[in-house]
Amino acid sequence: MIRGLRPLLRGSTYTGVLFAYAGALASLPLLPFALAPALAWRSAPEAARIVLVLLLWAVLTGSVGLVPTTRRVLVAAARRLLGVPLPDPVAGRLRAGPVGGPATSAGAAPSGAGRWRTPLWLLVHVLLGWTGALVSGLLILLGLSLPGGRLGGQVELNLSGRLLRVDGGWQSWVLGLGCLLLAAAGCAAVTGALRWTAPRLLGPSPAERLALAAERELLLAERNRLAHELHDSIGHTLTAATIQAAVAGELLAADPAAARAALRSIEESARAALEDLDHVLGVLREERPGTAPTRTLSDLPELLDRLRHAGAVLEPDLSGDLAQVPGTLSRAAYRILQEGLTNALRHGAGGPIEVRVAAGADGLELDVVNRTGAAPGAGPGAFPTTGHGLPGLAERVRLLHGEIDFGPAGPRHWRLAVRLPLRLPA
Repeated sequence: MIRGLRPLLRGSTYTGVLFAYAGALASLPLLPFALAPALAWRSAPEAARIVLVLLLWAVLTGSVGLVPTTRRVLVAAARRLLGVPLPDPVAGRLRAGPVGGPATSAGAAPSGAGRWRTPLWLLVHVLLGWTGALVSGLLILLGLSLPGGRLGGQVELNLSGRLLRVDGGWQSWVLGLGCLLLAAAGCAAVTGALRWTAPRLLGPSPAERLALAAERELLLAERNRLAHELHDSIGHTLTAATIQAAVAGELLAADPAAARAALRSIEESARAALEDLDHVLGVLREERPGTAPTRTLSDLPELLDRLRHAGAVLEPDLSGDLAQVPGTLSRAAYRILQEGLTNALRHGAGGPIEVRVAAGADGLELDVVNRTGAAPGAGPGAFPTTGHGLPGLAERVRLLHGEIDFGPAGPRHWRLAVRLPLRLPA
């Protein structure tokens, strides 16, 4: 008995009933518009006029559901008052942007049969609200009036041909309690019906579920892209700053000018990393900053200078017109070279680092070769690493429809080779 009453005692039952009653009351302002044609048609039978009023009332109520804002309000109210986990309607969602760039927003509105789901929900909502209000109101009135003969006379009930008279004795108390329990059960039934219909009529349609799945995929892709940006930028800066700080410490007494140059390089690297970090945090907080740091192959000489200040010996070989490389591809190439050079600094065993960038008519070739005693991250005394660098590079290259190869290249050398097409396949 107690287990059966638990659903009646839940807070969502009563808030659900209030939600149903609110829907019924919200339809009252439309009633005069439905009554006007019936009042003008005085020659019609009374039954036809009643049917006409109800039909017009239903049409006017359902038409409110065609307004896009109505569905958003109903979804928010159903989540709060019914406790139904409904997602927001698909509108103003994200659309994939250029490769390596942020996603952009795109509108989406229900069409076809999906447009009539909200009007149908409104009709069900109003019907349940009025039914619940009338039935439960009558039962509560009887439950409070029957005990003790408050109705001022006998009450006769016809039960399957048997006449039951209630004149204020113990039977009135039992019948009053029964009416109150039936009213509570009716409230629970109204809430249960609303909770059952809300996901089916206010929830996403099959087309909207596909749009929601696509949005989740885009958000995951955007998070992965931001993770790559942070890994490439912050990882490179910390590696270079660590080496430069060590160099500055060793040269502070013997060569103060070189030590000051190393410290200036640390400052420049840290500022660049802070710009990247500020941009990524702004995107994660959905602040959408107006401009994002855009480092391209034109910034490669600055990157090489910072590495030289860190004590690296570089042998660059730049060929072709790097300024003509498309912006998206140029930004990705910069990040790839940054990660490759960072790995060379972390895990290199001394000696020059060869950097080759060749821009041709059909593609862009990137090579980084350094001396090492083992694969990156495997040598003794190597910098701590998450192991996400090379897999992240492989994913970035794959998104650009390029080719990547990394591994030992002859005795005690490690090579990273990437080839990117200048034009994406159709």
